[in-house]
This record gives sequence, structure tokens and C-alpha cells, in this order.
Amino acid sequence: MLFAGGLLAIAAALSGLMRGTVLSIAVLSVTAGLVLAEVDAIHVYAGDTAVVHLFELALIVTLLSDGLFVDREMLVVHWGPVARALIIAMPLTLVLLALAAKLLFSSLSWPEAFLLGSVLAATDPVVTSSVVTSQRVPASVRHALNLESGLNDGLALPFVLFFIILASAGDAGTEAAKLAGEAAFGALVGIVLGQVAGRLTHHLPGGGIVRRYEGIYALGVGLLAYGIADVTVGNGLIAAFVCGISLGLADRAIADDFVVFSENVSSILQVITFFAFGALIVTTGYHSNVALLIAFIAFAIFIARPVAIFLSFVRVDLPQPHRAFIAWFGPKGVAGMLFAVLVLNSGVEKGNAIFEAAAFVILASILIHGATDTLGTKWIERRIATKP
Repeated sequence: MLFAGGLLAIAAALSGLMRGTVLSIAVLSVTAGLVLAEVDAIHVYAGDTAVVHLFELALIVTLLSDGLFVDREMLVVHWGPVARALIIAMPLTLVLLALAAKLLFSSLSWPEAFLLGSVLAATDPVVTSSVVTSQRVPASVRHALNLESGLNDGLALPFVLFFIILASAGDAGTEAAKLAGEAAFGALVGIVLGQVAGRLTHHLPGGGIVRRYEGIYALGVGLLAYGIADVTVGNGLIAAFVCGISLGLADRAIADDFVVFSENVSSILQVITFFAFGALIVTTGYHSNVALLIAFIAFAIFIARPVAIFLSFVRVDLPQPHRAFIAWFGPKGVAGMLFAVLVLNSGVEKGNAIFEAAAFVILASILIHGATDTLGTKWIERRIATKP
């Protein structure tokens, strides 16, 4: 509590300084966790259920927020690039990462290599939040990144769970059918609950929801969607994101009033989550060949995502700077942290090695992408301004 409270205060106090620079709250938080854990001031363990629940809550809030901010028009008009990013680029990224993992880390079995790829397949807008909120970035690009990151978190989870079963010598066929059903049911829960909750706001007694409680109402509905899906047969993460979209479409006023509320809640969770993750990396350490790890990190950040995006966007009517921007900003974040912890706490033989490799890729992504969000925003703004 001492360090978390101090870090929250410092992050808020320095927010003005960090705005418009290469610094970010994510980088500050991770660095604080690394330093304090290295000097034995704090100790964080992946087996602690509080750590898992923290990452889980941060991801749910992020997914709900992403869903609520999806505009009706953008969902229809700009769906093409998003669909290609999800249907083609994400699986292709997974495959490329798995091939690289198998080549560099020969001790991993094929299921374990694909498990590592699935852990790192999802993207996270929290690391580069200024990119998806800056009006200087074209709306089509912002919404493409936002929709992609919101959906691929939930869509990547079934792959992670499937390869955990496969790497643990489970019944892969049965598990695949089960996970597909969970994803579909989770989406159904999100759609129904979001529509019901959104339409209900127009028929509540006493004049409806007091404005300052609308953010709480939206968060409650999102958590309810996750909970219903999770305790039944659904995918809770997909339920939370789809619920956000459905709720926003049913009552746009809630989405608009959720902005300030979600920014505050997400910022708090972001600071604490990245802080805990930095400490967790020190606790687990790395016990394999460092040179191979560096090569894998470079491949994951500089090759896998860009190549997958450029291939998936073939024949898409999108300016080249827009493609390059989307290809670069595919940072790893909260979803990857949660998936890596799930692997570490599973019965997979090489679970520790998979967690360690994934953790350092996520760390590098936080530092590199977090430090380039402002630079990237300025770059695409200049390219648009100079376009004939």
C-alpha cells in the first residue's frame, strides 16, 4: 500500500510532464516495480491469486471501456481493416511467433511453442493510450486499433486455453469444441445484457440514473456480463467487450459519460498492474540463453506484427502511412500478462520458460511502444499534412 499509494501520487503529479513526451505512466510503473523488487523492497509471486485477479480486473475494465467507445458509424464503415487484423493478422502473428519460438527455443515442444505464440498474439491499447485517444491520429486508424485490441484479447484466450490443454496432453478436439462454444455464448451474453441494461435506463423510476452514477452502472453491467459468462459456459472476456459495444449502441449517453470515470479507474489499475508486473519479472527472472531471448524479442516486436498486418491488408483501401502506423502499434500488455500467469500456474512442463520469454517480450513492448506513442502520433500527423 505504501509503494502503490506513492506511485499513484507520483504518476498523477508527473502526468503533465509526461504528456507530449516519450515518457508514459506504463513505463514509469514498470520501472518502479523492477527497481523496488530488485532491492527487495517488494515481493510479488505469480501464484498469488490476488495478482491473477488484479490482471483480470484490469483487462475487464479495459475491454468494457474499449467496447463502449466504439462508434456506430465506425463499427460499420471501418470494419474491413479490423476484420482482416482479427481473422488474418492475429492468427498469422501467432504462427510466426510459434515458428520463431520453436527455432530459437528448441527445448519447447510444438504445442508449447504455439502456446507462447498465443500468449503474445493479443495487443493492448493501454500501453499506447495516447494513440487511440489523440484526435491527431485519423479516426479510421484509432478505431481500427481500438476495435482490434478489444476483440483480440477475448479471441486470444481460447487459443491460450486450447494450447495449454494440448501442451498438457489433454483431449484437444473436445477442448476446441468447448472453447468455441464458450466464445459464442460469451458474445451472446454480452449482446443481450448490454441491450437490456441500455434500454432499461429509459424506464427507471425517479428520473433514471443520476449522471455521476452512470459510470458505475456501466462498470457494474460489464462485470455482471463477465460474471454470468464465467460461472456458466461462456468466455467472460468476450462477454465484457461485446457488452460494452451493445450497451453503447443501446444508450450512447452512458458511453459518453463513462469517459472520465473509466479514465480514472483505468489509470489506477494501469499503474498498479504494470507496477506488479515489473516486480513479478524480477521475482521469476530468466534462466535460459539471453542472446536467444533478445532475438525472439526483436522478432516479436519488429517483424511478426508488422509482417502479419501488411500481409493481411493486401488490397485494402488504406493509405500506406495508415498501414505502417497500425502495423507498428501492436503492443503487448495486460492480456499478455494475464495469459502468461495462467500458463505459469498451469501444468505445462515448460510453463516457467514460456512465462519468462513472454514476460520479457511484454516488458520490451511496454518500454518501446510506450516510448514511441507520442513520436508516432507526430509522425502520422506530419505525413497527413504533407500529403498532396
